[in-house]
Amino acid sequence: MEEKRDPENGRLSVPAELTDSLVAVAHRLADAARRETLALFRSPDLNPVNKLAQGFDPVTEADRASERAMREILARERPEDAILGEEYGASPGTSGLTWILDPIDGTRAFMAGAPSWGVLIAVADAQGPIYGIVDQPHLDERFEGGFDRALLTGRGNTQALASRRGVALAQATLMTTYPEVGDADERARFDRVASRVRLTRYGLDCYAYALLAAGHVDLVIEAGLQSYDVAAPIAVIEAAGGVVTDWTGGPAHHGGRILAAGSPELHAAALELLAGPFAAD
Repeated sequence: MEEKRDPENGRLSVPAELTDSLVAVAHRLADAARRETLALFRSPDLNPVNKLAQGFDPVTEADRASERAMREILARERPEDAILGEEYGASPGTSGLTWILDPIDGTRAFMAGAPSWGVLIAVADAQGPIYGIVDQPHLDERFEGGFDRALLTGRGNTQALASRRGVALAQATLMTTYPEVGDADERARFDRVASRVRLTRYGLDCYAYALLAAGHVDLVIEAGLQSYDVAAPIAVIEAAGGVVTDWTGGPAHHGGRILAAGSPELHAAALELLAGPFAAD
């Protein structure tokens, strides 16, 4: 693809005739990852391995097989694109587009047999994600956003995604994966928001972002994330009308501290409680 950029925002211009092709490839990746992950989900043969000498960061053969299957498709169909994957790192490209892959987001949930994990697939340019899929194979739910699409497909149905609007902070539902959130400073900031909302829930990994895009959750706040954790959720949530930034209101696609909200007004209210200098920065 000849690289052309919008003079207004510097984003790579993807020709209209290419967007359908990219969407089709993304769905083929998700289909391939479904086959690999479902083959080992709730299986006694899962055999997780800890990637850390201290602490616990598990990986399974399902993670590796899922990413390998997606990379094989990209090698055949999009060899000019770069790839960034959680398990096999970065591969260079020449097109200006990068596929950002998390073959299983929520490996701990996968190990526990809980259906809150997902496969994350995003296409990004230098400015961030332009299309993404959050796929939950066990529930047959596929959330996609970008290129003027915001859809949930599965169980024989397709419906439009739309984040919830008109919710004040006091009526909001807030989610994060781990109760400790991050370090002590980050946890204190999270608690400021949690003390003001109606309901706080924990533990859904990428599925929380999908529920936000579908209008069931209002806020997701997390810290310590990587780009492959957030690229696809950003694309889906923004396509559904939500807002995703870091805790200062800046771009979030590189990971770190993430604030996702269903509306600009709710985002602003939560951001006011999160922002400010960090002791560790």
